[in-house]
Amino acid sequence: MLIEFSVGNYRSFKETVTFSMVAAKISAKDKKLDEQNTFQADDRLKLLKSAAIYGANASGKSNLGKALKFMKSLILNSSKEGQATEEIPIESFRLSTETESKPSFFEIVFLMDGKVHRYGFEVNKKEIISEWLFYVPTIREVTLFQREKNIIDSKPAFKGGSKLKNNVRDNALFLSVSAQFNIKIAKKILNWLINLNVTSGLDDINLSGYTIHCFENNNNRDRIIQLVKKLDLGIDDLEVNKIELKEEALPKEMSKELKDRIVRDTSAYSIGTVHRKYNAEGEQVSTESLDMVEHESEGTQKLFALAGTLIDTLESGRILVIDELDARLHPLVTREIISLFNSNQTNPRNAQLIFMTHDTNILSHKFFRRDQIWFAEKDKFGATHLYSLAEYKIRNDASFENDYIQGRYGAVPFIGDLSHLIGEHV
Repeated sequence: MLIEFSVGNYRSFKETVTFSMVAAKISAKDKKLDEQNTFQADDRLKLLKSAAIYGANASGKSNLGKALKFMKSLILNSSKEGQATEEIPIESFRLSTETESKPSFFEIVFLMDGKVHRYGFEVNKKEIISEWLFYVPTIREVTLFQREKNIIDSKPAFKGGSKLKNNVRDNALFLSVSAQFNIKIAKKILNWLINLNVTSGLDDINLSGYTIHCFENNNNRDRIIQLVKKLDLGIDDLEVNKIELKEEALPKEMSKELKDRIVRDTSAYSIGTVHRKYNAEGEQVSTESLDMVEHESEGTQKLFALAGTLIDTLESGRILVIDELDARLHPLVTREIISLFNSNQTNPRNAQLIFMTHDTNILSHKFFRRDQIWFAEKDKFGATHLYSLAEYKIRNDASFENDYIQGRYGAVPFIGDLSHLIGEHV
């Protein structure tokens, strides 16, 4: 489970900001939200099942997801041989001379095997500046390892780590190398990160590919169909068929070897939606299959694309971070998707959903606790600040949406006077 994530000197984040999924010591007006939208992670820790991040266009809210994605990618890939001489693809905050020579900061706090772990690093384009891993076996936090450039202090609890100190490149993470050499806890952390899915609601190709994969392997096929049917009442069933690529469809001048490889490795699919067909008396007489891309709306296509990831996240109790969740979806559909996570019935494994959005229809005390609502806002120097609605002293029955639109919480665009934009040139 994700507890906290911190990032500094990365893209639009100048100072270190912290996003938290820890439930604040507050109560919602509707007590059901306290029961459904949170869960007890251990004796002392209560976490949120979902969180929404609001902000104006270019406020930097998407950069939080990009920061998580960068951290995950560097951990999973930095020990690979092909990156031995490559620069680390880090993008620091570029609008200040103060940050030019400083490293970027990343830290994640998470629950794994029932214990809180805290891992982080500082990095620039050339090297890892520092790196650390702590965990809480009982009450107090214990060091597993700490690193300052090429000096690594690996503790006995990080079994086998002390033997690897000389195997770590300047631009590779000690955690990644440790996992490569089968250090048990390092491998577990990498597996935990694999289950942290950071994506975009506009990435239909990859999202659809995963839903198709679920169909092809019969993973959650029926649940995906039920989800699409529930949220799009015109659809009665779904059909996913593999299209066999014929060798004769390829250019004649192409070599036989290349043709064979393309036919063998290329996978294409047709996705059909099944609709009921009625006669003049309103009686169903048959069904009609329509092509998803040719005949269905962009909203329906996105719903299908999301379905596999949503069902798998809920079934496995994973973490899903998704930018533009609401793009091309009706507000009621977006609300239903979030409700799947904010429910003990449909989310028994306590999966977590974090999403960036502009949809203010769900910005309500009837739907969210205050600690589930976050804002991203840039200051006049172009730096993004991140803060929660729980930091505001407001009534539990306040109109979150109305107050936000009026600018009481910040994180809204400043729109100048456009009344003369056209008239001056007519």
